[in-house]
Amino acid sequence: MARVYLENIARRFNTAIAIEDISFEVPDGQFWVLVGPSGCGKSTILRTIAGLETATSGNLYIGDRLVNQVPARQRDVAMVFQNYALYPHMTVAENLAFGLRMRQADPKTIRARIETVAQALNIHHLLERKPRQLSGGQQQRVALGRAIARQPQVFLLDEPLSNLDAQLRDDTRAELKQLHQRLGITSIYVTHDQVEAMTLADQIVVLNQGKIQQIADPQTIYAKPANQMVATFLGSPPMNLLHATYEDNGFQVERQRIPCPDRLRAQLKPHSGQRFNLGIRPEHLHIATQPSQMHLAVEVTVVEPLGKEILVRTTLPVENRGSAPILNIQVAPELKPKVGDRLPLFLNLDQLCVFEPNSGENLLF
Repeated sequence: MARVYLENIARRFNTAIAIEDISFEVPDGQFWVLVGPSGCGKSTILRTIAGLETATSGNLYIGDRLVNQVPARQRDVAMVFQNYALYPHMTVAENLAFGLRMRQADPKTIRARIETVAQALNIHHLLERKPRQLSGGQQQRVALGRAIARQPQVFLLDEPLSNLDAQLRDDTRAELKQLHQRLGITSIYVTHDQVEAMTLADQIVVLNQGKIQQIADPQTIYAKPANQMVATFLGSPPMNLLHATYEDNGFQVERQRIPCPDRLRAQLKPHSGQRFNLGIRPEHLHIATQPSQMHLAVEVTVVEPLGKEILVRTTLPVENRGSAPILNIQVAPELKPKVGDRLPLFLNLDQLCVFEPNSGENLLF
């Protein structure tokens, strides 16, 4: 096991920039997740660490060794791909043993390692089967097992659960987390699925357009996003956004007014008349129980029962319905809102984010 350190890594393809100025350090034994929309550069970073791509500039260390010029096979990393990449003509046991045989490990070590990995992943009964005889979840476990059997310094995973159905994905995600807790191998995991990122990661690296937007633990990323992109990408449903103008110690939203929290007034005082984007999570919006609590009046447009709660999509009443701001709120099932209902909303102003509309930066970060 070893740390992984990227120092100002860039990867360019002719004039196209895939990633730029990527710097972070994954400590020995931690599980980090790279997350972001399609095309943001997360898989390019993983492939660069693996040695399947060559950095255009910057330095890459595995442990204390600079590996820029080290071939992939000599980096002592194991990678699990989205399509599993199992050898179809080999049995499960042969697939598990392949990396060890390439290293010319002795047969006794290979047999012991296969036995240990098969028991850990509950695939012992599948050892004589071929990949075509396995389900998607079983193939995924074999791919993980083949990587684990090598006992690499670093474990790289490129969207390994994306081909699984929802229930199997949830189960396998939990098993993967338990597996890491047991083995403690330094792991870097790529996904566009925010649930995977939030549940698996010690630290999350949020990427967009080839650049790092924020690095932090999952709760910090969720509660204190560095910018509007991070705020809206992580969270389901995403953070609500309202276009507002700051004036007279408050935010004017359409024809309604939200008071400015005391903690923001000194910072915003020089910006009277300036436009901002206000962000607030759906769970921080509540139906006001008293008229004095109301910050916004909204109209229900869609009701989505989810069992333990109801997701309600609402809009602010405006003349042009096509441009009406949308607010998602979560309410208890017993409230039973209906389409067309007018709801008085109370906002937890302590959880309000204020974004600069041009740069998207969070003024409170």
